[in-house]
Amino acid sequence: MKNLLPILTVVAAIIALWYGAAVWLNAPWAYDKAQRAEVQLSTGELIADTWSQKKPKLPAPHQVTREIWKTTVEKKITSKRSLIYHSWITLSATLLGFALGAVLGIALAVGIVFNRTMDMSVMPWIITSQTIPILAVAPMIIVVLNAIGIQGLLPKAIISMYLSFFPVVVGMVKGLRSPDHMQLDQMRTWNASGAQTFWRLRLPSSMPYLFTSLKIAMAAAIVGAIVGELPTGAVAGLGARLLAGSYYGQTIQIWSALLVAAALAASLVAIIGLIQRITLKRMGMAQ
Repeated sequence: MKNLLPILTVVAAIIALWYGAAVWLNAPWAYDKAQRAEVQLSTGELIADTWSQKKPKLPAPHQVTREIWKTTVEKKITSKRSLIYHSWITLSATLLGFALGAVLGIALAVGIVFNRTMDMSVMPWIITSQTIPILAVAPMIIVVLNAIGIQGLLPKAIISMYLSFFPVVVGMVKGLRSPDHMQLDQMRTWNASGAQTFWRLRLPSSMPYLFTSLKIAMAAAIVGAIVGELPTGAVAGLGARLLAGSYYGQTIQIWSALLVAAALAASLVAIIGLIQRITLKRMGMAQ
């Protein structure tokens, strides 16, 4: 309860502010309708109107909750209107991009730590690559790969990889360099080879850094998958759902897709956190 109470307090405060913001942002449209109908709105009528508009600027929490229920529980999973269907499409690209980004990030980190040339030349380019907005890169990747006949899952996964490999590189470089000089000197006194030092000292020491980086990379991967769906013409996926809602002014649809995407990202990060606790406990590391 000590951990749950602060979370519930913050959630309640967010929901209260959300309802208040819905009244504030949707009030002009309610007043405009009342003025054209030549009626005077009371406070209660104003609140009821702002919380029940079909295309509000900011939908109320219960409107978003109702939309999520309608597009998950009340729709078949195979339906093109089901958020579960769209979530799976986004999830598949996210997981593939995350896996590719993690492998690439770890490989680059190992090269950077053990090769000074890579450290001096590759690392600055890795940092520079993240200064380019993903919204500018994504359409180019989609168009170029489409021109050579690569479509579907892989282009979106590459965009996810582009965002997710960076935190893994930075975290693993820091983790592999975390052993102090005394530990490295001890390995030398045991006549340990470079490979033995890596597997028995550097890699175990980097595990906390790796899992922290993977959490960030997973969140970045799902953003990359959603962004990668935008240039595809709103075919499928949570990004396509957002784009279709933007086309037709369906703000409730947009917010429901956003919350489902946030819940999906939180679930994936929680899974990584669970794996982290199990792994570090088996390694004898303090939590």
